[in-house]
Formats: sequence, structure tokens, C-alpha cells
Amino acid sequence: ADEFKLFMKRLPMNYFLNTSAVMHLWTMDSNFQRRYEQLENNMRQLFLKAQRTVHKLFGLSKRCHKQPLIRMPRQRSSNYWLNRIQSFLYCNENGLLGSFSEETHTCTCPNDQVACHGFLPCTVGDGPACLSCAPDNRTRCGSCNAGYMLSQGLCKPEVADSTEHYIGFETDLQDLEMRYLLQKTDRRIEVHAIFISNDMRLNSWFDPSWRKRMLLTLKSNKYKSSLVHMILGLSLQICLTKNSTLEPVLAVYVNPFGGSHSESWFMPVNENNFPDWERTKLDLPLQCYNWTLTLGNKWKTFFETVHIYLRSRIKSNGPNGNESIYYEPLEFIDPSRNLGYMKINNIQVFGYSMHFDPEAIRDLILQLDYPYTQGSQDSALLQLLEIRDRVNKLSPPGQRRLDLFSCLLRHRLKLSTSEVVRIQSALQAFNAKLPNTVDYDTTKLCS
Repeated sequence: ADEFKLFMKRLPMNYFLNTSAVMHLWTMDSNFQRRYEQLENNMRQLFLKAQRTVHKLFGLSKRCHKQPLIRMPRQRSSNYWLNRIQSFLYCNENGLLGSFSEETHTCTCPNDQVACHGFLPCTVGDGPACLSCAPDNRTRCGSCNAGYMLSQGLCKPEVADSTEHYIGFETDLQDLEMRYLLQKTDRRIEVHAIFISNDMRLNSWFDPSWRKRMLLTLKSNKYKSSLVHMILGLSLQICLTKNSTLEPVLAVYVNPFGGSHSESWFMPVNENNFPDWERTKLDLPLQCYNWTLTLGNKWKTFFETVHIYLRSRIKSNGPNGNESIYYEPLEFIDPSRNLGYMKINNIQVFGYSMHFDPEAIRDLILQLDYPYTQGSQDSALLQLLEIRDRVNKLSPPGQRRLDLFSCLLRHRLKLSTSEVVRIQSALQAFNAKLPNTVDYDTTKLCS
């Protein structure tokens, strides 16, 4: 719309705009706001019209052999448009429009061959990187906050590169490529985990009325201390006997670095923008489906063991016939009723392994008490802060991040609880002395 183009032209380019700033400018532009409200009303009318058409189609389809598959369009939220505006501002180079992530200040480009990244304006004052903008160019940094260095007009963390010596984080896989590889169950991104279950065996039929527990574990905290692992997705092939009305219900817990099951966190599938299971029918005589959960770069995280709990529910039509009602199998009083059987042909976890040097991190921690040279203690603290923040950043969605860094210290460095508390206190005290830094509260996961 013309109003959208005019709004984009008026946006300031001399400093970075977060979603709150964009929303403020949005509310100040009466023409743009009026146009958006007009489109919202038009969409409501179109949605009602589409609903009436759907009801007519269902009425006409009584004579058809197959029920029609109809998908209704979903209205895009204001958050979608705020992110879209940021993407136009900062991820719109070389004729490609990417997707901007405010959390990581990075772009996801649709084509790996051509970059869509534009120059990010510097953030002045309380920003995490820039202390001031360059006097001749407001889109570049002039000086940086403590812990950052100036490189080609951009402020970069002083220890960002050096953390790779201790622990790796990144992958070259983009989300589109990752989704394609997961759909093809490509073995290049499969992590070979050990399947353990006392309740069932793979490729064997079982009664799914009661809860079943399965583990996919790596045991690398015992045998592969030089690696940590990232999960990108999960895939199960589940089969049901013919005419079965059972519906599998999966609950997934992730243990990041080892330890007991109580130190696992629950995957909030289909909640808070977390991805949902994708179910694909397989061309087999039985009712077989591929169940795939794609985390991608946005929700990837550390894992050592994946705990999967399977229970079943029964799907039946409601009293009106146009809605589905689910029952727990045990709610049926008649024990002679055959609910069908289930089997799981395979379970695969997808991801990649990263370099990890526990001895180098122990050496960093040792410098907190015995600094080798003048200033080496501050350097060690800066590096540990960077590792802590990058590890905790890979927490699942929620109001507070999980303290994954303490789990790393406890289970991969085998430190005692008192040592972990001492290190965290030293990092918190050092972080408080740095200018323009914001500390964050974490939720304890590992004891």
C-alpha cells in the first residue's frame, strides 16, 4: 500500500529501531494506522464470507466420495508486520528480502549464495555494543562499550572469536536447507543416539493404552568429553493397526549435558511460538505416519539425552458430528473393546556435534584464583561471561532463561555445587562493574 511505502520512507535510518520504537512510530502515523485498521476490517469480512462458502461446500460434498480439504487463511498479527518492517530495513540487500531476528541482530536469507544482510545502524547509549556513532556516519560505530572492539565501523565482542577455542556454537545450515534435510531424514545431520526403553521395543506391536517411556541418549559426558551436541529436530515413524481410533500424544524432555532426569526441561510444543509436530502419511498398507519436530536455528539447543513419553487418546465425533472429542483409553468401561495396537519403526534425533575443550575452560577458571599475568584475570572473566551468555542464550522459550551454564560446569567439567556457585558469583560481580551491561535472572535446572 502507498501508506506502507510512505511510512517506510519516513523511518529514521541513523539509529537502530527495535520493535517498540517501530510500534511507537506506527501509532504516531495516523494515515498508516487508518489504512491498517481498514485492512483489518476487510479481512474480517473476507473471513466471514469464506466461512459461508465453506459451509456451502460441505453441504454440497455429501454426494462426494471424499470430504473436501479446506484451509482458511489466518490473519497476520501486528508482531508479524513489526518484524516485516525490520526485515525491510535491515535484511533487504542484493534484491533479496530476508527475515530479521531482533534477539540475535542477524538476518536469515532465502538464498545462501547471495547475502541479504544490510548494515545495522549503531545503537547509542545503553546498547550492548556501541558507545557512540561515528561523527561522519551515524550508521556506524565511533567507539564501543567495554568488552567490545571497533572493527571496520562495527563493534564486535572482544572474545567472540576466542570462545571457539573452548566451545563451538554455529552451523552453516540455514533453516530452509535444514527443513529439507529433515523432511528427507538425511543421515548427514543424524546424531547416532542409543535407544533405551523398558516399556517397548522398536518394530514391535504394543498396547498403547498405558504410557510408554523411551530414551535417546549419547553418553558423551562419559565417553566423548571433547564434544557437545546440538539438537535441530526429532523424527518418529509411528504405525497403527487398521480401523484404530487411537491418536498418539508425545511429550518430550531434553537433558542438556547429562545428569538425572529431574534436570531435564519440557519442550513446550506448539506453545509460545514453539514449533509443532508435522505429521506425514506414508505410502504403506498400515496407518503409518512420520512425526517430525523441526526446531531449526531459532529453537536449537544443547542435548545429551532426549526423554520421550508416549500416551494415547481416542478420537471420536462429538454429539453434533462436526467436532472431534478426545478420550483417555481408560475412560472406556468395556475392557473387551479393541482399541488397536501401535508400533514405532524408528526414532531419530537430528543435529550436529561441536568442539568442546573442558581442560581449556578449567584453565580459565583457574585464572580467577591464580592470574598468570597482569590483566589475565579480567580477560578470563570476560571470556567466561561470553561463554555463559552464549550457552544460556540457547535456552527454551519462557519468561526466564534456564541456567544451562551451571549444567555445563556440573556435568561436563564435573565441578562441585560450591565451585559452581563461587564461579557464578565472581561473574556476576565482574559483570556489575562493566558499563552499560544488563544482567539477567536465570532459572536453576541442575543441582
